[in-house]
Amino acid sequence: MSFFKRNDPNAPAARRQGDPAANPSPYGRLPSENNSFSSQSSQPQQYSGGGGGYGQPAPGGYGQPAPRDYGQAPQPPPRQPQPQRGYDDYGSGQYEKQPVAPQPPSRGYPQSRQAQPQQGGGGGGGGPRTVRFGVVNCPSGPLALTNKLVVNPHDWPQDVEFIILRNRYIFSILRDPTGTLQQRTLGPSQAMRKWIGLSAVGDSVEAEAYRPGNGEWASQVDMEVGFFKKHQASTDPIDSEELASFFTNTFQNLPLTPLQTLVFDYRGFELKALVRNVATLDGREGAAGIIMEGTEIIWQKDPSSPIKLKNTSNRAPTQAILAPNFKFEDMGIGGLDTEFQSIFRRAFASRIFPPGLVEKLGIQHVKGILLYGPPGTGKTLMARQIGKMLNAREPKVVNGPEILNKYVGASEENIRKLFADAEKEQKEKGDESGLHIIIFDELDAICKQRGSTNSGTGVGDSVVNQLLSKMDGVDQLNNVLIIGMTNRMDMIDEALLRPGRLEVHIEISLPDESGRLQILNIHTSKMRNNGVMGDDVDLAELAAQTKNFSGAEIGGLVKSATSFAFNRNVKVGTVAAFDDVQNLKITRADFMHALDEVQPAFGVAEEELSEVIPQGIIKYSKSVSETLKDGSLLVEQVRHSERTPLVSCLIHGPPGSGKTALAAQIALDSEFPFIKLISPEQVVGYSEASKIAHLHKVFTDAYKSPQSVIVIDSLERLLDWNPIGPRFSNGVLQALVVLFGKRPPKGRRLLILATTSNKSILTEMDVLSVFDTDIAIAPIDSLKQVEECVREVKMFADERDLHRFMQHLQDARFGQDGRPEFQIGVKKLLTLTEMARQDAEPSYKLASSIVREVV
Repeated sequence: MSFFKRNDPNAPAARRQGDPAANPSPYGRLPSENNSFSSQSSQPQQYSGGGGGYGQPAPGGYGQPAPRDYGQAPQPPPRQPQPQRGYDDYGSGQYEKQPVAPQPPSRGYPQSRQAQPQQGGGGGGGGPRTVRFGVVNCPSGPLALTNKLVVNPHDWPQDVEFIILRNRYIFSILRDPTGTLQQRTLGPSQAMRKWIGLSAVGDSVEAEAYRPGNGEWASQVDMEVGFFKKHQASTDPIDSEELASFFTNTFQNLPLTPLQTLVFDYRGFELKALVRNVATLDGREGAAGIIMEGTEIIWQKDPSSPIKLKNTSNRAPTQAILAPNFKFEDMGIGGLDTEFQSIFRRAFASRIFPPGLVEKLGIQHVKGILLYGPPGTGKTLMARQIGKMLNAREPKVVNGPEILNKYVGASEENIRKLFADAEKEQKEKGDESGLHIIIFDELDAICKQRGSTNSGTGVGDSVVNQLLSKMDGVDQLNNVLIIGMTNRMDMIDEALLRPGRLEVHIEISLPDESGRLQILNIHTSKMRNNGVMGDDVDLAELAAQTKNFSGAEIGGLVKSATSFAFNRNVKVGTVAAFDDVQNLKITRADFMHALDEVQPAFGVAEEELSEVIPQGIIKYSKSVSETLKDGSLLVEQVRHSERTPLVSCLIHGPPGSGKTALAAQIALDSEFPFIKLISPEQVVGYSEASKIAHLHKVFTDAYKSPQSVIVIDSLERLLDWNPIGPRFSNGVLQALVVLFGKRPPKGRRLLILATTSNKSILTEMDVLSVFDTDIAIAPIDSLKQVEECVREVKMFADERDLHRFMQHLQDARFGQDGRPEFQIGVKKLLTLTEMARQDAEPSYKLASSIVREVV
């Protein structure tokens, strides 16, 4: 039977009475929370008798069914003046808040949270500590907005300020000023009933007095706020700090519990707040806490409400941008301290300060960072670690080609999906929205220059357009951070690199010596901690020897060294078993072997350079020493001079005079970290465009190193010069002229050494003007110089064979009787020497070969 049928006189008596414990008194018409007091036509039934104390139910109360005369209307109890709790005259239907003295923590409450029962205001004695009360509507709407539990003044002693329901829900009580609430009943608001799970009719709940401890006062409360009624919503922003000040002043001594709902009036608008978290003075999180004067209120926007909150410049962002336990040394990245400082200053410093201050400055946060540099320098690792550094959601990592799709419009939709979560939260929370990080690896795969691809579908251009509009289009997002990574910054569309999009460009270059030492410490930390690295390993020495090694290559070096150690402990005759693993040590010798095995991509091309100096440099005359000295001066000029970071030198001489060998030796003696040789045989079969691309790549790689040397051999051969015609490659010529004159980036230094056997044609091509200086290499032009060369290569074991060889040359009478002057290149001489070494009479064979070559 419906509960309302129980008031029907025609219903059976047993059903009319119902359950006494659950329905202590019959009700006529219950007033709603929104009705005024004058509109309440009937009041709850007055209980007979008044002798029952707090611990003992009164006769006719909840202990037994109350006698009822259905012929008479219930009479309300006479109104008695009651002490007010911050409210006075209610005749107008509104209460005015009276100043309430703040309750200091040292109020004398017991330290224990256990509630202490109180004796009621009747005449009874003690009884059970928990008493069951009936539940009715809050007497009025204004009382409901106090967020206090309305009680009958006779039910609780005057020193009781808080009660606890169901041993869980704590409330501050307000003694009913209207006199309409019967004894043994409670008048919770609708929000309270929803939170506890009570009905306004026919329900009851256990209650007892509650005395909080000193540590149960709230130090900070996090709450979501929104409009209680959507039709009363306003588009005007609400200052969150003013709202917090109003709340602490109005609701002092109000207990708050996580997930509790409050409804209150603020400047004519009814607001609804949901308690998310409470931090108390004793350091607990998620427990109940009581509002006091110093409580910090943190407001967050209700995602489902159109309310707009704005922060002032005095309060930091609600969500800290940096993770609280973040430490730079925990990132596991070495050699990038300067880069991290730049990224933090450009991209994250503005997010640490209060949003109100940023709004006053009229700026927006940086939305994009582009990390570019050589492969293996830690771009992807840095992007991942930035995501861990920030107090944000897990970054969305996207490999560039994953965006592309064969279906029309699907690629653009993939871009939109990446920004969907950020757009949704921006609409819900505004400036309080969390940071969304999207990481694009290999960005050049999807963001090429528009119009540069000839795919016919135009999907690449559409993807770029979609990304541009999402990053800085009409609907701007301020809660997104895009991190792009690429090895080819020159291929990315320029519109993506402007301010407002990927505006912070950070070059992740090759680490210097101190950076390499940091990386080595990171890669060998477990070895050292576990005692498996030999005492003879000097990481500083390894850092000095690993010039132009990237972070990935240093990691490969360490793995290569461990492989030598593993191989040393493999049992002889098998590869499936090991021996003496407890004494495994990674020694210095293992690292030295690894240095021979692992070569840096942007290091010294020693193998190529060694091929052009098979027998070293033979100083057969002073001119050789002077050439090497002049080369060393050029090296020092590039190394130290602030005015000439780029120096180019042309080394010219007859064929076979040792130009390439001398240039290679100058380069090796410089000990620059990057040395590259460009020779005609490397580009055999290349088209003109391929040659230009190869030259451009070598120079681009050189710009990535702090100090570089490029040796260009046989310049006329690279230009495809042919005397018949004459013909040459004008495209390659123009590319070389431009590259020779292009200054390297700031902080980079470059030495260019070019060789040629035909200086005259370079004069005709107007190429000589791009060189800063030139060095002439003279051939061997005396028999004494020949003797020096032969002695240097140890051609003759017997001195008499050397004497016979020189006699044969003197008999040729070079430069006499119309014979040509003696002149031969050192390269040709060394080739003839090695050929004569195979003959039975080497002295005669070598002399006759030289005579034929000269004559």
